[in-house]
Amino acid sequence: MDNNTKFNGKAKVYAAYRPDYPKQLLNDLISECELSINSTVADIGAGTGILTKQLLDLELTVFAVEPNEDMRQAAIELLKDYKCNTLVNGAAENTTLPPNSVDLVTAAQSFHWFNKEEFHKECQRILKKGGKVAIIANERIDEASVNLEIADVFRRYCPKFNGFSNGLNGSQEVYDSFFNRNYQEIIYEYPLKYNKSTFIGRHLSSSFALKEGDKQFSMLVEALAAIFDKYGENGLLYMPNVTKCRYGAILAK
Repeated sequence: MDNNTKFNGKAKVYAAYRPDYPKQLLNDLISECELSINSTVADIGAGTGILTKQLLDLELTVFAVEPNEDMRQAAIELLKDYKCNTLVNGAAENTTLPPNSVDLVTAAQSFHWFNKEEFHKECQRILKKGGKVAIIANERIDEASVNLEIADVFRRYCPKFNGFSNGLNGSQEVYDSFFNRNYQEIIYEYPLKYNKSTFIGRHLSSSFALKEGDKQFSMLVEALAAIFDKYGENGLLYMPNVTKCRYGAILAK
């Protein structure tokens, strides 16, 4: 399946239940990359606009580049009141943006889907001199008991499950290669708070999760609800999570 279509039919649940990113991360990124309200960001694989909105709230100008029509329409709705935002029908490897046009490229929860070599070339093309790339991801603590049980449920009911982030989370070598070892990594503790509805919705937003109408969909929902009941307290469940930001300049290879 084309990676650009993996989230077909997922935009509504994705927009409703996916988490955002730590405010401190964004403040640090602005400081480290020396951005100002005159700076322009290309948010690649913008999805439904979660990170884009946070960047716009900081008064940056943002090109939100997203190849999936469903996701892009959800982003248009979320961001309709922002003036300094442009939704672009483009991909990581072909953003359609002008050369030397942006100060920062971001990729939040999307880098694992990209062709890394082609994305590297595209970043070199669209970045201004001195511009940087920031790769951001909310990452589960895989060894946490609750995540081990969630993985077991996905293996039982979701044939497309190959691990969280579809088994495509980058190894250290992937980032070393992409940045030519010229990058910084900052890790933020960012536990995610869910009630039962948002817990189930978050997990149904995964690309590999069954959709309503699929065989065993109701069984998947029941299994996720049982995990919430086991680990939740007073109607809430705090999921172990860290947010990682890897950022640096893009050098010629």
